[in-house]
Amino acid sequence: MNVQSSQMTPATEIGFGVEKLSCAGCVGRAERALAEVPGVQSARVNLATHRAEVALAPDAHVSDLQTALRRAGYPMRVETVEFDVDNMTCGSCIARVEQALAAQPGVLRASANLTTGRAEADLLDASAAPALARALNAAGYPARAVTHADPADPGARQAQEARALSRRFLLALVLTLPVFIVEMGGHLVPPFHHWLVNSFGQTPLWLGQFLLTSLVLIGPGRGFYTSGLPALARGAPDMNSLVAIGTLAAWGYSTVALFAPSVLPDRAQAVYFEAAAVIVTLILLGRWLEARARGRTGAAIARLVGLQPRHARKLVDGAEVEVPLDEVSDGDILRLRPGERLAADGVLTSPAALIDESMITGEPLPAEKTTGAKLVGGTLNAGDAFDMRVTATGAQTVLSQIIRMVERAQGAKLPVQALVDKVTMYFVPVVMGIAALTVALWLAFGAGLNLALVAGVSVLIIACPCAMGLATPTSVMVGTGRAAELGVLFRKGTALQLLERVRVVAFDKTGTLTEGRPSLSRIVITGALNEDAALGHAAALERDSDHPIARALRDAAAARGIAVPDARGVKSLTGLGLRGQIDGAAVHLGAARLLTQEGIDISALASAAEAAARKGETPFYLAIDGQLAALICVADRPRDGAAQMIAELHKRGLQVAMITGDAQATATAIARDLGIDHFVAEVMPKSKLSAVQDLRAAHGPVAFVGDGINDAPALAEADVGLAIGSGTDVAVEAADIVLASSRPQAVLAALDLSQQTMRNIRQNLFWAFAYNTALVPVAAGLLYPTFGIMLSPMLAAGAMALSSVFVLSNALRLRFAGSRGIA
Repeated sequence: MNVQSSQMTPATEIGFGVEKLSCAGCVGRAERALAEVPGVQSARVNLATHRAEVALAPDAHVSDLQTALRRAGYPMRVETVEFDVDNMTCGSCIARVEQALAAQPGVLRASANLTTGRAEADLLDASAAPALARALNAAGYPARAVTHADPADPGARQAQEARALSRRFLLALVLTLPVFIVEMGGHLVPPFHHWLVNSFGQTPLWLGQFLLTSLVLIGPGRGFYTSGLPALARGAPDMNSLVAIGTLAAWGYSTVALFAPSVLPDRAQAVYFEAAAVIVTLILLGRWLEARARGRTGAAIARLVGLQPRHARKLVDGAEVEVPLDEVSDGDILRLRPGERLAADGVLTSPAALIDESMITGEPLPAEKTTGAKLVGGTLNAGDAFDMRVTATGAQTVLSQIIRMVERAQGAKLPVQALVDKVTMYFVPVVMGIAALTVALWLAFGAGLNLALVAGVSVLIIACPCAMGLATPTSVMVGTGRAAELGVLFRKGTALQLLERVRVVAFDKTGTLTEGRPSLSRIVITGALNEDAALGHAAALERDSDHPIARALRDAAAARGIAVPDARGVKSLTGLGLRGQIDGAAVHLGAARLLTQEGIDISALASAAEAAARKGETPFYLAIDGQLAALICVADRPRDGAAQMIAELHKRGLQVAMITGDAQATATAIARDLGIDHFVAEVMPKSKLSAVQDLRAAHGPVAFVGDGINDAPALAEADVGLAIGSGTDVAVEAADIVLASSRPQAVLAALDLSQQTMRNIRQNLFWAFAYNTALVPVAAGLLYPTFGIMLSPMLAAGAMALSSVFVLSNALRLRFAGSRGIA
């Protein structure tokens, strides 16, 4: 029984592989085919990854996408995964197993077999197999995936593709070498040619070339014709079409010269079998090198996936049991031995642990954890054994979120790509027209048919648009992957281009420029309460808050051994402070503007507040029943390296701004100490949005760096929003970029990677466009009348392959990008 998945959830984004993409023109046609499917909101296809990312409306059907791509000639890549399934005993069990599988996102077909005890599913992505196994387990049918290769390894397919291309190339090379030696050796060494003709005869030599070349075309070169000719018939020619037409023209002309020479003029009776064979061989060589290079572009994802252990040690009735990763569930207790990687996210249940979190935060030193601390799957136990309780597995883990984030960024289409898309849309048809015009002009000017054919075939082969199609996506793929290794996670690939253009970098203060761990610095009282009582009242209002200042007040109260009273009816007043009831009295704690709004006189402590603010401390007023009781000040020291980071931004010609809700005097002190150009103080969270707008109007594009929570409006309004992650909270929806590390240098790393990636893209585009622009006229024979230089089809094939390999090799240099940059 086959079960077809039907509707997807609203605004669902799915990704899947696409076959037979060979050039930028293929990408455009595949995108248009997907965009025309009802319910598709957006579609992006990436030549470097051979993947598509599609946003689907609720009424869209995945099967329609599959049909549209098949009709366009670019079939969807479908993975088939088998499962060993327990507890299947009857026909109704089969139906329930199939329904459980078909209900999962990305399943195209599901079937179960009672006799074999197995189920089978066609998936858009085989890495979802563990999720399907968990769904079957939840339905009451324990299942284990039966895979012949590791579906979670994104480099496996590229490696397999490279091996297949290497076999095709080697076979083509073996068949082509005798043809090349006989024909080209005879041209280069006339005595060798005379010896061959005298020994074997001209016709037998040509016949041997015909047989070997035909084997090359129908064997290792068959893919060019099975893809290129149907595309030509559909009126959508691609790179394969150019190769197919060029090689068939050379082979067909030579075949006529061999078997029906009387059809051709005497001077035109020549064969070009070697050209057809060498063209196919060289292009296969280029494709093989390209596939190997593409595999390396995904190395960052492969390394991230490699951080996921395949097994875990689960405690069952106090005993350690090693189980596969897909048998780990929320609530399980896992034991981690020294040097082992965490198999899932969770919380520490042991008293202490030492965790190497460098794969998330980029911090080189292990972090000390205590009971209840959050732990991230994929990180490394750098200390003694400990136990943890699982809170997230599979796709819900932080590591899985990071992998999805990087994959999404790698598949992004930058604004600069729009020019490439417009050019490549018409490129192949225009090249075919130029080739036809080249042949016609040479014939019109009295050149021989063989010369006209050589020029036409050379134009077809040299003008492959592969390099143009690979120029941008490969650089984006390698650049975002390298960024992830450095703790810079691009949620949106377009931020790579936009970040390069910013003129102002604006920062939130608390937790961004400062440590985010303020501590109590002083308490000034009016006489209504003593210091401990004032601190106890403040800690009572802050009892349930997670704000850093709230923790600072609670910690200070605990350190002094103060009994914190109960507070009732506590309400947070955004951007102002708190109010509540303690022992029947109305209590307010907050900024000066809160008490002023409530009509409470603060003049008695105004000078003390100003003095504290001038030292960079943040003052809060405490009032009880409308009477000022105390001034409570906290200090949050600047992060190590913040001043140096701002100085480096200045060296790069960037303006630096700070937008904070702190008092004007406090903001002035911080701005003075750190060397900040512009600052806006005492702003409400929503007002940060207008502050960003004002900075943009005055100075140009703005990047805003915040903590991703209170700063969400500013992060969304900025041209580029950079959220400081906590190491465990990486999916900050309002930001374009997440900085997994809290170190200020992470901002510089993001800017460096943006600049280096965009420079790399421009190098690739220049090479791709200039290369074709310069060599197409040469291939057409522009230099022949004056200098006698004619580009042979074989050299054209080699040059075409070199173009793509150059672009990929240049993009791979970004693997070493960082703060020091690359050449």
